[in-house]
Amino acid sequence: MDIIQAIILGLIEGVTEFLPISSTGHMIVVSDWLGIAQSEGNKAFEVIIQLAAILAVVANYSEKFTLKHLDLWKKVVLAFIPIGVVGLLFHKQIKAMFTVETVAIMFVVGGIIFLIVEYLHRDKGYPVKDVEYMSYKQALWIGMAQVFALIPGTSRAGASIIGALIVGLDRKASAEFSFLLALPVMLAASGFDLLKHYQDFAGAQLAPLLAGFVIAFVSAWLAMRLFIRFLEHFTFVAFGIYRILFGWLLLWVIY
Repeated sequence: MDIIQAIILGLIEGVTEFLPISSTGHMIVVSDWLGIAQSEGNKAFEVIIQLAAILAVVANYSEKFTLKHLDLWKKVVLAFIPIGVVGLLFHKQIKAMFTVETVAIMFVVGGIIFLIVEYLHRDKGYPVKDVEYMSYKQALWIGMAQVFALIPGTSRAGASIIGALIVGLDRKASAEFSFLLALPVMLAASGFDLLKHYQDFAGAQLAPLLAGFVIAFVSAWLAMRLFIRFLEHFTFVAFGIYRILFGWLLLWVIY
């Protein structure tokens, strides 16, 4: 992998990781477009840019990392448990589902679900406007919804946001809880991959790793901030439409 490819993948990871459009789906498609093989070294690179995205969450929400917010983090951990258990038990079966066709179908399905949820809530208010005031029961239901993200193309952010909207969090709170919930999910996934591929870092070129890390961090940090501003004025309808169009485009290319 050269530096240009590393920059492109870092940008894709950073921009899509926290938006409800499936970072995994975009990474699969873009990697295929760039002709990047799924080698062990390239998988190690993906771990690095995922860690950069994790650090972007910490940078954006540093004020949440205090004992004052311990109750919130208990809810984050509770919401993480369902996907953690299912992912651990069925990781081999989940890996087997990673195909462009599956990604395309789930893009379309996820987009339709976003449009339906927004339509059903068009005249309704959301009682929870701050993640600090959500209940443990709501957190658990969001965690259950997030399990669907194990299907490639579904989007972890998308699944958790849909779950949050359904149980009463407003758009901004749904997105912010999804950001925080990404920490244990991505740490677990990246940690698992790091154990599998740590030996591959020895032969990796430093320049592409560093370039990908920096670009992923900066783009993820910026994407989260712009996403929250967007949700202060708009709905998720645009993301639903994008998912459907992108999914149909992939299906058209495949067939």
